[in-house]
Amino acid sequence: MRHQFDPHPGKGTRAMRMEVLHVSPELAANWLTRNINNRPLSKNTVQQLADQIERGEWQLTHQGIAFDEDDLLIDGQHRLAAIVRAGLTVPLTVTHGVPRTAFTVMDTGRKRTGRDALALAGEANATHLAAALRGLHLYLHAPNSAWSGSSSITSNDQLLVILEKHPGIRDALFHGITLNRACRITVTAATIGWYVTTEARPDIDQSSWKDGVITGARLESGDPRLTLRNTMLSLASGRTHRRRDDSREHLLYYLKSWNAWVEGRTIKLLRRSPNETMPRISHQSVTALGDRNA
Repeated sequence: MRHQFDPHPGKGTRAMRMEVLHVSPELAANWLTRNINNRPLSKNTVQQLADQIERGEWQLTHQGIAFDEDDLLIDGQHRLAAIVRAGLTVPLTVTHGVPRTAFTVMDTGRKRTGRDALALAGEANATHLAAALRGLHLYLHAPNSAWSGSSSITSNDQLLVILEKHPGIRDALFHGITLNRACRITVTAATIGWYVTTEARPDIDQSSWKDGVITGARLESGDPRLTLRNTMLSLASGRTHRRRDDSREHLLYYLKSWNAWVEGRTIKLLRRSPNETMPRISHQSVTALGDRNA
């Protein structure tokens, strides 16, 4: 499939030529030898693209690779390196004869984010939803890893797949936003906490849990809901040291408190040790503290 475009017809300029090719790892490696004056290669970006290829998420778009008038590679080095790393052949748009003067305006547009993908799919609260879906993916697959840096990156296609598998996260998000406004727990942590506990324990009415965390009214010292509320407010005010991966820390505190509430235990202090793992959701059949005192 080939298309030609002359940016300056009638002026003798070599026309740009575009074609769609199935680029093998061998061809990609060969083309990378023509990579002379590009920006430094990002290993993280290459790995992310390679992961997408291996998951079958690669799709043909107008974005591909480009060579200048001297057949030097001026755009697409990360895509080619990802094909080599994945060891798989994928379709790619290839453009030849791009004027060298166009190099300064390449890749200056904003990359489409997870929020953009969800908004285009018609989802409400797309920014919070994207963050909650990323957090849910980490909670399910790498709960004890650092929830920051390249290891926490989730592709837009992955977000849409996660949403399809966990549609209840939409309802959980509204609870998460409400809890965030009340005690400054991150929306991501509150949303995941609400979702995973309601999924694991549909037998429990969580209305008194939510009301207690939101208001703290008439709760005695040691009530897990009050302890969680006070801990989150203290973190938000800066009176307590905050960590980089706030959402993971907040979720750990959420689940600790929720487990104590379900089991009818008091808890007066929430701490996180350096190597502490994410708590499992309690399945003990004990009356929740709020229901017992009702």
